[in-house]
Amino acid sequence: MSLISLLLENAVSSLLAFLLSLFFLYYFFSTKKSSGYRFPPGPTPLPLIGNLHLMDLSRPQITLTKLGEQYGGLFTIYLGLQKYVVLAGYEVVKDALVNHPDQFADRGHIPVFYKIMKDNGLVMSSGEKWKQLRRFTVSILRDFGMGKKTIEDRIIEEVGFFINVFKSKMGQPFNAANTITMAVSNIICSVVFGHRFDYDDKTFLHLINLNEEVMKFSGSPHTMLYHSFPFLEFIPGDHHKVFEGITKFYDFVRGLRGEYESKLNPDNVRSYIEAFFLKQQKESDSSKTTGISYFCEEDFLAMIINLFSAGTDTTSNTIQWGLLLMMKYPQIQEKVQEEIWRVIGSDKSPVSEDRKNMPYTNAVLHEIQRFGNIAPMGLQHQTSMDTHFRGYFLPKGTQIIPLLTSVLYDKTQWEKPDEFYPPHFLDAEGRFMKRDAFMPFSAGRRVCAGENLAKMELFIFFITLLQKFRFSPPPGVTDKDLDLTPCFGITSSPVPYELCAEPY
Repeated sequence: MSLISLLLENAVSSLLAFLLSLFFLYYFFSTKKSSGYRFPPGPTPLPLIGNLHLMDLSRPQITLTKLGEQYGGLFTIYLGLQKYVVLAGYEVVKDALVNHPDQFADRGHIPVFYKIMKDNGLVMSSGEKWKQLRRFTVSILRDFGMGKKTIEDRIIEEVGFFINVFKSKMGQPFNAANTITMAVSNIICSVVFGHRFDYDDKTFLHLINLNEEVMKFSGSPHTMLYHSFPFLEFIPGDHHKVFEGITKFYDFVRGLRGEYESKLNPDNVRSYIEAFFLKQQKESDSSKTTGISYFCEEDFLAMIINLFSAGTDTTSNTIQWGLLLMMKYPQIQEKVQEEIWRVIGSDKSPVSEDRKNMPYTNAVLHEIQRFGNIAPMGLQHQTSMDTHFRGYFLPKGTQIIPLLTSVLYDKTQWEKPDEFYPPHFLDAEGRFMKRDAFMPFSAGRRVCAGENLAKMELFIFFITLLQKFRFSPPPGVTDKDLDLTPCFGITSSPVPYELCAEPY
């Protein structure tokens, strides 16, 4: 979607945007650069709109990747009144996030999330608060078995419920997206809330729907326009749907406090919520002396939605991509199934340890993540200090876009970047081969805290599905008809599709 077509949808909003933007024209083009700062080059911005006229607002990652190839992987772009430095390509992204982790560790200003969350929770915080929240969260997840047998047992148990839904369809076409999403979400729910939900639970369905709306509309073209002109918040648009979704989720979480506090037992902590409450109590005593607390009520609300959303959306989208790609490439599906049956058999539940004996399947899973490109724009960073980087001098607070699409599709790193090609992760002898440019979870200080959990979920869910079923398009649809174009959103999901799961 282009800027022109977006503005033409609402002529009144366009006129208001233009008139109000005039007040910011002088500021935008006449603010003097601080002495000594030097930004990388980029396309010449136009008055008011900056470089928005160049952007495909439905898939901005495509435009930015092309600009990265033109400007050598490091460039400045103006999206409306907002200035960003874009990191594009494996070498530049790695150099910034891995080789200069402290300088690029802060979270950028994301207006659609900042409106409600401010700088609270793991996603939106920076500095010492972020370090404290991340350290606590990783510790609690580890205590609840992330990467250990206990969480693996929970995944295997959930897969049992999940598989029964597929069996009940008896090979008839159906859209599996909601079932996949609920099954994956139940893993993080068992940690955060201390229990799983039935798939027809109204509360659970409400939370899933809220999350889907927030993730969809936070990456829409209308919301991107709001990010470019945040002072136009009052104009109708998708950003209001994001505000509403987050607010409703907050209201739900607030309602849980009394229930969990009444059952709180320091000797038997059963959920992340209970662990957070205990931490709050300790911090409350400490803050009386220091005057500082990193575990306030606002952090609690933000943390629950952070964990629920991150633990639900990305892995479920990856599995959806996986099944679509197996239908698109049935010969690859057959090779995966041959390896599964040879290594695991047809009845035994897969476990994480099986991965090391399944190089081809492991390669396919990695290629699904690369090709699916679940977080195409990454999440915005900002420099935490004045930073010298690759011959440029960026002031503290510079907004940074780590363009993960440009890494996962980097032509210098991948033999066939635009194709689904599992040999990307196999050596000449057919052994699994790690690739440094494989960064679906980002890299550096802000790498996904739940990476190990996501890998375990993806492996067990995907392997069990292909162990038990053959996946094919509905009657009358061929593999050539299947559309691999992603939907817009802050994360990348396939266009809705139906499948047939034929039991073995």
